[in-house]
Amino acid sequence: MESWVGHEVPRLPGTGQPLALFDSARCAVHPTNPGGVATMYVCGITPYDATHLGHAATMITFDLVQRMWRDAGHSVTYVQNVTDIDDPLLERAERDGEDWVVLAMRETALFREDMEALRIIPPAHYVGAVESIPDIAERVQALLDDGAAYRLDDGTGDIYFDIAAAPRFGYESNLSRDQMLEFFAERGGDPERPGKRDQLDPLLWRGAREGEPQWPGGALGPGRPGWHIECAAIALRLLGDSIDVQGGGNDLIFPHHECSAAHAERLTGVQPFARHYVHAGMIGLDGSKMSKSQGNLVFVSRLRGDRVDPMAVRLALLAGHYRTDRQWTEDLLKNAMQRLGRWREAAAAAAGPSGADLLAGVRGRLSDDLDTPGALALVDNWANGALAGAGDDPTAPALMASTVDALLGVRL
Repeated sequence: MESWVGHEVPRLPGTGQPLALFDSARCAVHPTNPGGVATMYVCGITPYDATHLGHAATMITFDLVQRMWRDAGHSVTYVQNVTDIDDPLLERAERDGEDWVVLAMRETALFREDMEALRIIPPAHYVGAVESIPDIAERVQALLDDGAAYRLDDGTGDIYFDIAAAPRFGYESNLSRDQMLEFFAERGGDPERPGKRDQLDPLLWRGAREGEPQWPGGALGPGRPGWHIECAAIALRLLGDSIDVQGGGNDLIFPHHECSAAHAERLTGVQPFARHYVHAGMIGLDGSKMSKSQGNLVFVSRLRGDRVDPMAVRLALLAGHYRTDRQWTEDLLKNAMQRLGRWREAAAAAAGPSGADLLAGVRGRLSDDLDTPGALALVDNWANGALAGAGDDPTAPALMASTVDALLGVRL
């Protein structure tokens, strides 16, 4: 699957600072300390609807991670998936009376356009679940052969992972069993499925059903993959047995990231699967949770259609810390548009306060768990000074624009 078109990222003077991030498993901020190549896997969309602001906020978060790593001198291999076969996609296609393949292709194409508009650096590998099915089937077979998976005896051909094969199950989410059961039921799990060894056992392979798409699974029989094994298989194939960052929204902490880590660790024997599990907060609308069920989603494509500058959208989402659940409001967007205008005016000034000091300050704020509110405040102060005629550094406006572009992804 092809990714979107990238853009040139300015090179900044000096070397960036090491990046520290909050790890959900350890419940604290720790240095990322990548090796020769920094590796990151971010869970992408299930393409049954357009890109909403929650998607955008998550993708911007991990775009910042990539920018900070690159600024610190690391090569980065970033992988993102597209879950282009799953129950929600099939349900939406049936509801709307269209081919699920066409729906997935259309929404994935729109997602690419939105990512380009928001100036998200594209992943090195943009991978669909469908194209990965042969590899996924091999991984499921390996788990069966290892005794870590089992087939239900109800004739469906469904295969489940046995969480008893993952003694550390729960270490990533730090949830109690009661909490895990609650989230499992809410987020695509089937705790009440008869025949399972444990209510929390996740689906690895869904046997073929009449009227549903299916693929050959070798000894597994025809069917299609479960959600969690999809990400584990793609990450292991393209990034290796252990990665620096596993990322996504905080609604993926459980069951998705917990289960995908359990699958990967059982397949390889390497723990932990990710050295950092990093999760972005949810975006609400005017005081309510933004969700498809409530019909209150704000779509990036709709904002673009209304001629809202994507850089203002990006600035509005950067105004809050990535880990916080926060609200999207008209005032938030209005303030971001005003901020963007001030920054552009200041970047066109003849001189300003020290550009080197600004660069060092922004690097420092972002290196501390992506403190974007702090970084934006530093740029605001610099812009206010430049517009007031303070400072006599003629190179500062250009360096300020490059800093904002390279580290925050905002083009002035």
